[in-house]
Amino acid sequence: MVSPHAFTARRYLMCAPTYFDVSYVINPWMSEGTTVDRERADAQWHTLVDVYRAHGHTVEEVKPAPGLPDMVFAANGAAVVRGRVLGSRFHAAERQPEAGLFHLWFKEAGFDVREPESVCEGEGDLTPVGDLILAGTGFRTTTSAHHEAQEHFGLPTVGLRLVDPYFYHLDTALFALDDTNVAYYPAAFSPGSQEVLRTLFPEAVIATREDAMAFGLNSVSDGRNVFISPYATTLAERLADRGFTPVPVDLSELHKAGGGIKCCTQEIRS
Repeated sequence: MVSPHAFTARRYLMCAPTYFDVSYVINPWMSEGTTVDRERADAQWHTLVDVYRAHGHTVEEVKPAPGLPDMVFAANGAAVVRGRVLGSRFHAAERQPEAGLFHLWFKEAGFDVREPESVCEGEGDLTPVGDLILAGTGFRTTTSAHHEAQEHFGLPTVGLRLVDPYFYHLDTALFALDDTNVAYYPAAFSPGSQEVLRTLFPEAVIATREDAMAFGLNSVSDGRNVFISPYATTLAERLADRGFTPVPVDLSELHKAGGGIKCCTQEIRS
C-alpha cells in the first residue's frame, strides 16, 4: 500500500551519549541514585542514527563534552527555521554550559546564531508546523522567548502552556506529523491551550496518557515515517490508521533522564 504522505529527507544534528548519566535531578523522570548503563545508551543511540540514515536522512554530530551528561539531548541546543538559528539559554544551571557548545557548532557550520535574552530551550519548546511555530511554556522556556522566536524567524508563534511536570517540554507532549498536522496529549496542556490546539488542528492524532508517559510523543516524523518509542503501541496504531509508517526505536536507557527520540534529534531546517 502506497502511503498518502510525502516523505522529505531531513538533516539532523545529534550528540553521542558518551558522558550520559543521571547525576542531578531537574525533572520528574530523574531520581538520585539512578544507575545508567552507558554502553546500552550508546548502542540505542547509534541504532537511532543508523535508522535515520537507512531512511534517507543526514545525521551530523556535535562533539560531547565531559561534565555535561544531558548534552545527548541535542534538540534543546537550538531551534533552526529557514536557515536561521535561535540558540538556547537553559533554565537549569547544570545544563547552561551546553548552550555555548551548540552555538559554536552552528557558527562553525556557517550559520548566524542569535543568542536569546530569555530562557529558551530550543526545539524542546519550539515546534515548527508549516508557517507556525508552536511554543511551550510553563516549566522551562519563558513567554518572552516566544516573542524573541517570532521576531527572529518572522513566523507567527503560538504560545501553549504546559501544566503537567512530566511533560516539562513541548516535545514530550506534542510533535509535528507534517506541515499541517500534529499528534499530542491534551491533558499536558492548560484548558485554553487545549482549545487552541483543537482549533488549529481539528484532525490531530490524540495520544493516551499511557503512550505519552512511554515517550510516544517525543517522536520524529519525516512526513511519512514516524520514529517512535516501541512502548507507545496505541499511538503507533493510530498513526498507522492515518497512513503514517511507525518506525519503533528503543531509547529506554535515555528515558531515565526524561528524554527520548526527539530530545536526541535537532532538525536543521534550511
